[in-house]
Amino acid sequence: MVYDANVLYGNTLRDLLIRLAMTGQIQVRWTHGILDEMQRNLAANRPDIPWEKLEKLRRLMNSAVRDCLVEGYESLVNISPHGTSRRNLPTTSC
Repeated sequence: MVYDANVLYGNTLRDLLIRLAMTGQIQVRWTHGILDEMQRNLAANRPDIPWEKLEKLRRLMNSAVRDCLVEGYESLVNISPHGTSRRNLPTTSC
C-alpha cells in the first residue's frame, strides 16, 4: 500500500497509519517525492514548525516503518505524447 502525501500531512492520521504499519500487518511504501510534497505543504501551511523539525519527522518516519522507501521507480513514470508526466503507481488514500 502506498501512502500518499495527503494522508501523511495531518498529524493524527499520519500517526495512526504509521502505527498500523509498524504492526507488520500491512506493508506500506512512500517515495522521496511523496515525502517532499508532505514536507513542502507542512512548511507552507505551518510556518510555526521549523524546517529542522520537518526533516526530523521525515527521518523518524523512514526509520519507524521497515522497507517503506521506494526508490528506482522512475522508469514506471510514463511521459505522455504531450510532454506531461503521468504516474502509474497506485496510491491509497484514507
